[in-house]
Amino acid sequence: MNYSNRSIKQISTIFCMLFLFCSNLFAQQNFGKIKGIITTSDGEFAVGVNIILKNSKYGTISNEEGVFEFNRVKPNTYTLEVSLTGYETLEQQVKVAATETTSLNLQLTVSNKQLKEVIITNNRGKAFPKQSTYVSKMPLKNIENPQVYNIVSSELMKEQAITNYEDALKNVPGIQKLWESTGRGGDGGSYYSLRGFEVQANLVNGLPGLTSGSLDPANIERVEVIKGPSGTLFGSSLVSYGGLINTVTKKPYSGFGGEVSYLAGSFGLNRVTADINTPLDDTDNVAFRINAAYQTENSFQDAGFRTSIFVAPALSYKVNEKLSFLINTEFMAEEKTTPSMLFLGRDTPLQFANLADLNYNTDLSFYSNDLPIKNPRYSLQGQMNYKISDQWTSQTVFSRSSSKSRGYYSYIYDNEDGNRDFALWITKEQSQTATTDIQQNFIGDFKIGNMRNRLVVGLDYFDRNVMFGGSGYGHLYNVTAQGEVRQLDADNPYFLTQTSVDQLLSTVPATNYNSKDATYSAYASDVLNINNKLLVMASLRVDYFDTEGNIKTDDDNYTQTAFSPKFGVVYQPIEDQLSVFANYMNGFRNIAPSAIYDNDGNFIGSQTFEPEHANQLEFGVKGNLFSDKLTATMSYYDINVANLVTSNPMYSAQGGEARSKGFEFDLNAAPLKGLSIIAGYSYNDSKITKGDEGNVWLDQGKRPFWAGPKNLVNLWATYKFNEGALENFGIGFGGNYASDNAILDSDVTGKFILPEYTVINGSVFYNSTKYRLSLNVNNITNKDYFNGGWSTVNPQKPRNVVATFAYKF
Repeated sequence: MNYSNRSIKQISTIFCMLFLFCSNLFAQQNFGKIKGIITTSDGEFAVGVNIILKNSKYGTISNEEGVFEFNRVKPNTYTLEVSLTGYETLEQQVKVAATETTSLNLQLTVSNKQLKEVIITNNRGKAFPKQSTYVSKMPLKNIENPQVYNIVSSELMKEQAITNYEDALKNVPGIQKLWESTGRGGDGGSYYSLRGFEVQANLVNGLPGLTSGSLDPANIERVEVIKGPSGTLFGSSLVSYGGLINTVTKKPYSGFGGEVSYLAGSFGLNRVTADINTPLDDTDNVAFRINAAYQTENSFQDAGFRTSIFVAPALSYKVNEKLSFLINTEFMAEEKTTPSMLFLGRDTPLQFANLADLNYNTDLSFYSNDLPIKNPRYSLQGQMNYKISDQWTSQTVFSRSSSKSRGYYSYIYDNEDGNRDFALWITKEQSQTATTDIQQNFIGDFKIGNMRNRLVVGLDYFDRNVMFGGSGYGHLYNVTAQGEVRQLDADNPYFLTQTSVDQLLSTVPATNYNSKDATYSAYASDVLNINNKLLVMASLRVDYFDTEGNIKTDDDNYTQTAFSPKFGVVYQPIEDQLSVFANYMNGFRNIAPSAIYDNDGNFIGSQTFEPEHANQLEFGVKGNLFSDKLTATMSYYDINVANLVTSNPMYSAQGGEARSKGFEFDLNAAPLKGLSIIAGYSYNDSKITKGDEGNVWLDQGKRPFWAGPKNLVNLWATYKFNEGALENFGIGFGGNYASDNAILDSDVTGKFILPEYTVINGSVFYNSTKYRLSLNVNNITNKDYFNGGWSTVNPQKPRNVVATFAYKF
């Protein structure tokens, strides 16, 4: 909408160069294609089986219908190999001719029961992956891991026609959006509540991925929500006491393939995406993949919009059997208006008893399209893997990122004066957050006697530089929840235009703040198999923090050292099918020094604090049953946080405590051919167990106002017809339930509750090997509902429709 010509030209140049490069490359030679289907001896599709062409670099896996493809194969005669550990290897000779497709029908002589050892990585996103190299920083099956985590795959996001990151997390038990991305500097990304604590999506491929804007789903392979305080392996700078959100990006793979799609929907939604993968040499040792997206959408209210351009090139290079490199990059140009939220007062008794009394006109945004904010960002991640021996691997990773906020940010805060109106505050931002991270990991898999050890030892350096500039905040005017504007000076009114706002902001002091901090870390984690059924985990991290605070003064500089241990035990009554687990986990947060003032408001010094610490005890059961047709996790957790800092205008004190305990259940099931079900339930009981009387942030005995609803339910089920006249057609149905949410509960303010809600979604689709057509209807019943936290009331979308067309090649 208001992108600079320079930004448009830069992004357009990247698009054109990359697509022209790929187009020229594709035209260099005529290639053939192999397509086949694999079934088991009992007639079932063989899902997720690894297939390679011997003496080449071609490799793939079969999908949920047992189908596999090799695209852009050089003409030759190959030996196709299907290899299953512990079973006879299936081999078949295949001749590939230029511009022709070779079709195969293969049948394995093993049963579904024997196939349980195969790692399923592409079962329409429904089968829970058996391992993640990010959760434990080593290859470890989910059923072996004493920590709980949930995954949302790219395939599931396609089924639900998800166009924003926040909606993807609705498939995870125990997490709830508090508010969406505001775009403001420093922490403008979306906020969520996870196990009763606030969290943002700050990690990409296990590395820092800070953003002040929105995240685009185009380059996401899966989203991992890792539960519990995870300071031991991930430190304190980017995680919360409730867990962390790790976004795993798409990587290059062997062969040529891709997908282009177009989505159109309610409120002016238009979204175009492209995913193209190709080898760059004849040996397939160098592969290139690019994901790109363009999206524009209006608000469901009377004003508001978001427009974004996203490009993510990735390159992999296999030097030899021991050494390989991977480079991931992302470029985002985003422009949007501030989402509509009302901030209720936190310092005096509430002016509004409940939502009905507030009488919020959600058709209004209280804003203008003339006052957007831009959030350009980029990130680069480089990784080198070197196989030292059969037992040891070295992994060196490097990450750089930058996220900016350029433009107008506003918030609408309760005046708390008895007039039942809100002040519209606005600023013009010029801020940037830049990060650097370097990690060196050594990963081992070896035996001591008869006991298997899986060990990771690592070093981590993290540096962050935050620069705030722009104007201060100006009070534009007051407004009621029904949209009535009340000017502060009738003879000198202000309006929602750039000219008027700039005039106001010229009268307020500008901001200029620059802070820096660095963290030096060392960690180790060992998983010891005492026998095939019993394993234990022990981990430890030490972090040294060197924080400058405001670089213009030395008064807030400080250094600090913190330790974070982790222990876990897993026992498998039925190996690889059923496990009982328990864990102790620790997380921590470093608190910057606080200024101390005397009774007259004069500065008299700074006060330092010990790190806050969170300790979790958790136990539960994980199942992986019926040949991967049912995976489930049930767990109970108890998190205690100590050393919380409480504040008032004159001083800060340390000693607050909070407790969050609850139950979670997660189910992935495929009980019938073509039917897939994802379901989850969570209950959370959070409470400030030690705080200050009259402190709304830490009011003893109250539920924190960032903890979200106590009860959450998620469900999504799809059925795809596999034969007959409706072959490849399917339907999807599901939704979310959230119990009521106390966004304020204090002896000072009183209690304000956002009511419970149930939102129902559905879809119909056609999905073949070449095409995907779908129609998704979200919020079918047109439910009027709200999210919120920290006293905010954030209205959500009414009924909306998204139509998708995708071509796969």
